[in-house]
Amino acid sequence: MDLVVKSVDKQAIAGAFGRAAAKYDTVAKLQQQTGEYLMGLAQAEDTGMRILDAGCGTGFFSARWKQQGKQVIALDLASGMLRHAKGQQVADYYLQGDIEHLGLADNSVDICFSNLAVQWCNDLPCALREFYRVTRPGGLIVFSTLAQSSLNELATAWSLVDDYRHINQFLPLQIIIQACQPYRHKVIDRKYYQRYPQLLPLLNSLKGIGATHLHHGRQQGLMTRKRLNALAEAYPRNNGDYPLSYQIVFGVIYCDK
Repeated sequence: MDLVVKSVDKQAIAGAFGRAAAKYDTVAKLQQQTGEYLMGLAQAEDTGMRILDAGCGTGFFSARWKQQGKQVIALDLASGMLRHAKGQQVADYYLQGDIEHLGLADNSVDICFSNLAVQWCNDLPCALREFYRVTRPGGLIVFSTLAQSSLNELATAWSLVDDYRHINQFLPLQIIIQACQPYRHKVIDRKYYQRYPQLLPLLNSLKGIGATHLHHGRQQGLMTRKRLNALAEAYPRNNGDYPLSYQIVFGVIYCDK
């Protein structure tokens, strides 16, 4: 199976996340949960002072690292996100750039931290090679990403409404594990669940974190009241609520250079 998610329009993704920057932290509860867990994985190893926050977004976790006395490089593709992070003074250095082509020297950071960012890459093995390149010998890479069954309830509901694709195709767990095989690593797979009393807040939460852009093109058709009602009717309910699940994969890579 191919390790590459093809045809990612990175400028469109950057624009979507940039537009979401102002309200991102108020709706990004999943990102905060996964980031805290990811920080715990890194802190258990305690490997150094210089942190690269790759795909830093608003800089929520750049700030968390800096509060612990670390020297932080905040990197993001979205200029809007990076402006927001810089305005909050969350890091020591700010770099607009692509995870697959990091503008950093070899062996220049102690820990590479990337929370829910690599799912937007064209090529996961390329991103991991770049993380490995910039991380010093004895350093650590920790990342989290979405896997294939994420947003399954929403995908199922949409499939009953029309024949268009509305949900991004994320890599299967085994393909993510395969991408880690060249390195000494461990992979942890966890499910996260959210519940919403109504469908519209669920959809707005995805839009609010910039995650509605499709890898393979725009969604088809406007969200009319009729389509929203049809989607709500098709959506699998749980005690009256609208559940939404995420398959999150956490990777730890040890830089044995």
